[in-house]
Amino acid sequence: MSEQAMQYMAGQIQTTVRRNLEQFTLKVPNSNKQSLQHVVSNSPWDDDPAIVQLQHDVAALLGDPTHGALVLDESGIPKEGAHSVGVARQYSGALGKVDNCQIGVFLVYANPNLGATLIDRRLYLPKAWVQDQARRDKAGIPPDITFQTKAQLGWEMIRRAHANGLVFGFVSMDAHYGEQPWLRHALAGEGLIYMAEIPKTRRIFAREPIMRIPRRRHRQGPRPRRARPDIHPLTVEKFVKDHPAAWQRLKVRDTERGELIADFAAWRIWSVIDNNQPDADLWLIARRDLLDPNDISYAFCNASKDASLMRLAQMLCTRYWVERALQNAKSEAGLDEYELRGWRGWHHHMTLTLLTMLFLLELQMSLKDKAPMITVQDAREILQEILPKRKITEKDLIAIIRRKHQQRFDARQAHVNRANSS
Repeated sequence: MSEQAMQYMAGQIQTTVRRNLEQFTLKVPNSNKQSLQHVVSNSPWDDDPAIVQLQHDVAALLGDPTHGALVLDESGIPKEGAHSVGVARQYSGALGKVDNCQIGVFLVYANPNLGATLIDRRLYLPKAWVQDQARRDKAGIPPDITFQTKAQLGWEMIRRAHANGLVFGFVSMDAHYGEQPWLRHALAGEGLIYMAEIPKTRRIFAREPIMRIPRRRHRQGPRPRRARPDIHPLTVEKFVKDHPAAWQRLKVRDTERGELIADFAAWRIWSVIDNNQPDADLWLIARRDLLDPNDISYAFCNASKDASLMRLAQMLCTRYWVERALQNAKSEAGLDEYELRGWRGWHHHMTLTLLTMLFLLELQMSLKDKAPMITVQDAREILQEILPKRKITEKDLIAIIRRKHQQRFDARQAHVNRANSS
């Protein structure tokens, strides 16, 4: 199995256009489509040990108990038809719209001083898929898989990374995850620091409210029993507008395109849960774009009260790395390029993609001293030149043409059959 897995990863590296098994076999010596199809789609190898080992390797390569971060995000992968496991019309942030797609939830380890890479993955299954036994059986979904929200899948991955001994300073997540109090409570309950983006409509108390049971206004009627706050909550957008003097302009870090500079502000506030009850004493952090002052993002953070504004700003800007890691995995290893419909195939492809990206990162970092500006793309291009390549013979060319003709014939026949049945 390991030889075919290595061939699959070599195919991901050496192929840059239309990554699929057909193209892999044209690039990788001694490979064939049937064996590659088997290793990724049908072979029952357990990918969990590979993820555990990958996380141990990432800990050795990037681990930092202060600046290291686990960054949680999701990515939509467009699909046609209704048979690919988990596919449905659903909102995808990557696509910016509702579309027919699969949703993968991903965890990235980021060290701003060294780099970032994907370290875990989960496939989100809509309820319609979980409840449809016929589709489950056809896609090979294990019997113990139940419905889980994206946030629950993310928490599962965070717990596994923590249990595997991966050291990090905090967890970063966007507003879809950050606005869910149970997830913030779960992280805090494990002693983990979080930087959780929130929507502008999230309500807060500007100070710790005093909770009192109000007096009964009339002699008749029930006596109030629930304590109420002595102040009204307000949205984070309103609160920030009311405190314009707090903004400070900070240079967060150097980037490939220049300096990352923005306006930041931070306040200690109390978050609000249901029925206007105070929740927790937190930092509210706001970031304002220099070019568009109306473009403001907001986040909750449970860092210590003595955390500096610079530290909070750097933590808030860590989310860049998950976008970078996902884009690299798509462009350099074909994370979103696969022709696999089943549960096992999706997870095997994603696991091999994560391993490929770690290998590219290791090569990039090993060459940093000689080429300080080297990127993951550069590392892949180096391997593309030095990896063994398959020599295409006349027999191979004839076989390729015959397969193309057969695929063309099958497609036409399928079209005719659909037309006759309608």
